[in-house]
Amino acid sequence: MRLTFHGLSRRLAVGTGGGAAVEFLQEPSIVRQVQRVQVVDSHTAGEPTRVVVEGGPDLGTGSLAERRERLDRDHRSFCSGVVREPRGSDVLVGALLCDPYDPSCEAGVIFFNNVGSLGMCGHGAIGVMATLRHLQRITMGKMRLDTPVGMVTAASLDDDRFAVDNVESFRHAAGVTVEVAGHGPVSGDVAWGGNWFFLTESSPCPLELANVEQLQQFARAVRCALASAGVTGEDGAEIDHIELFGPPRSGGDARNFVLCPGGVYDRSPCGTGTSAKLACLVAEGKLRVDATWRQEGILGSIFEARCSVVSDAVRGRPVIRPTIVGDAYLIAESTLRFDEADPFCWGLPAEQP
Repeated sequence: MRLTFHGLSRRLAVGTGGGAAVEFLQEPSIVRQVQRVQVVDSHTAGEPTRVVVEGGPDLGTGSLAERRERLDRDHRSFCSGVVREPRGSDVLVGALLCDPYDPSCEAGVIFFNNVGSLGMCGHGAIGVMATLRHLQRITMGKMRLDTPVGMVTAASLDDDRFAVDNVESFRHAAGVTVEVAGHGPVSGDVAWGGNWFFLTESSPCPLELANVEQLQQFARAVRCALASAGVTGEDGAEIDHIELFGPPRSGGDARNFVLCPGGVYDRSPCGTGTSAKLACLVAEGKLRVDATWRQEGILGSIFEARCSVVSDAVRGRPVIRPTIVGDAYLIAESTLRFDEADPFCWGLPAEQP
């Protein structure tokens, strides 16, 4: 069953009846337009997701990749208004539900954060599943989601637990070394897991919450060093996620710290980052495809992950299909109001990433 979503913002004129998103000031001749957007908030292993279920922009037709480009080009203010302060925060990830382009999919989704759209989002896909089940648009079992970087399959496992079969993932480059200002040479791998990652075991301090500021500064410096050295993903793609690894502290196989594109850190173990990690482990022969990897995040929350090998002959590297399992909990349902008389209607500026 294909789900239908209403992406066109309802901004009706006075006197049309219906759910008119228009308010009067004191004088009836002065009309102030207010756009209303329905959202459902959840968190997955501590990382929040805000799903736009009604009132989003009309992105037209075409593939999800084409509609993602339109969202970035024409509707940046909408995205920042949804996820940035004063309605949100820089850590919040938005998910815009839309009709799928792939006829095999039941729904489409485009993820975005405080600085732009994302190719995929593992924790966000789990949050989308929790939201759709809450809205009674799905029941237990599997469904297919169309995303800008390909189709993913997601499943409800029990009340709060979900699994996502992510997009095909792979290690692009191994043993890449860059000179990081103030830290010297840092080595790691470049991998795709739905977004582009640089993964390294280098860190200036233990991966603990008490060290978040220092970890963020280091990861930002690594990202700058990669850009300065011209290190990219395939076809010159920017590496916008930095993933640090260290020993586990809460029963996982390893702990990570992930710096996201907007300059904030992922509270969850990061679904696409875990996918990239699995691709590197398989490429190194350090993980059996039938084994479960328990990825621990900076909060100590855990994603369970496993993978199958799709191909081991593409450009001489294995390509895997990762499965990420995690818990999501609903935390709010609300109506966001966008009043153009509000000087911060479309959000506060993002902090420098």
